[in-house]
Amino acid sequence: MSKQLCIRFVFALTALATMPGVDGGRAAAEDTPLPWKAAVATAKITPKRPLPMAGYAGRKEPAEGAETDLYAKCVALQDQQGHRVVMVTLDLIGVLEELRTKVASEVEKRHGLPAHALLMNASHTHCGPAYGRDDTKDYFNELADHLVRIIGESLENMTPARLTYSFSKASVAMNRRTPSGDTFLNHPNPFGPVDHTVPVLSVRGEDDQLRAVVFGYACHNTTMGFRKWLGDYAGYAQQYLEEDHPGLTALFMMGCGGDQNPYPRSELKFAQQHGRTLATAVEAALEVNQRTPRHQRPVSGPLQTLLETVDLSFTKDSGRPDFPYPVQVVRFGDDVMIVALGNEVVVDYSLRLKSELTRPDGPAIWVAGYSNVYSGYVPSRRVLLEGGYEAQSRPWQPDLEERIVGKVHQLVNRTHASEQ
Repeated sequence: MSKQLCIRFVFALTALATMPGVDGGRAAAEDTPLPWKAAVATAKITPKRPLPMAGYAGRKEPAEGAETDLYAKCVALQDQQGHRVVMVTLDLIGVLEELRTKVASEVEKRHGLPAHALLMNASHTHCGPAYGRDDTKDYFNELADHLVRIIGESLENMTPARLTYSFSKASVAMNRRTPSGDTFLNHPNPFGPVDHTVPVLSVRGEDDQLRAVVFGYACHNTTMGFRKWLGDYAGYAQQYLEEDHPGLTALFMMGCGGDQNPYPRSELKFAQQHGRTLATAVEAALEVNQRTPRHQRPVSGPLQTLLETVDLSFTKDSGRPDFPYPVQVVRFGDDVMIVALGNEVVVDYSLRLKSELTRPDGPAIWVAGYSNVYSGYVPSRRVLLEGGYEAQSRPWQPDLEERIVGKVHQLVNRTHASEQ
């Protein structure tokens, strides 16, 4: 080898060693303190005795046992300034207001975590317990105790971590509103609006091993409606990810799936297939992080959390008072922003908010439904005026969508203001 060629070769190796993603870059990265602290905790919440089931009114008898266990999981995150957030996911029909109030109050008293820094989300499985009834008070109290315990464990055991965000797609959901004459039937509609995005927030420790993945999808978690406890497709997706990545905790966050169903349905094999499809989509998002760095989004701070209610009105002839509807924003600097909406919101909210809030230099927008309160459907203006199943739960005023979206923008603008 000529002396000139040898010099060029050594120079090339030196340059390569200092590039991010190769050994020299790894060594430099290892010397840099990780920007987050994180911890996860899990509790099994499968009922220990026969309880009534939530979701389908036609099932009058209690559950006959468990096909799979049900879980509550949480991940606690803390930025370099000491700001914290805890995200809790539940294999339940929804987050009852009484449950959130009790848990949030106790966690703030014991650990100083303000209510706006607690995000609670339910997978909306219809094979979980109806835990808000008088005859299920023992389960309700035990559930609340479990949640307070695991939130406390996660807050007390945080260690250095780094976060990344990416996303992929999964074709599990199909719109279920099919036009028929002057109304809409609850049938598969392949032409209706959907949101197939699978957002993924991954947490890695100092050893660069996956410790947690939080992932979302906008689709009813209702492949099955039999009389057994089951996490449904979302439960299987979490199970498969944890089996394929020993030591990982997988947390599913339900999106705006109020008018979306998984198809096909009504056989256990389909719930498993949908779960595998969703788990594979998460794997694809993780692959993006590992193999195509230009697409990954390292998540930095500062962390900001806001939670407020907006009054939604009913028609005057209903005689009902306004409904205080919770809207929460969790912002990770300019990298990711989670908008968490209460109740069963339809997909229009996700599509609209991502369209209005996304900007080239801004955070990725992640819209979750079924968060912090559960009491029924919240249609968009379009769905309300069209009619059909999702529009009939309550006599909403047509301005409910504008009020919700307006509150979201208000909170998002306040996060901008706090940066200045």
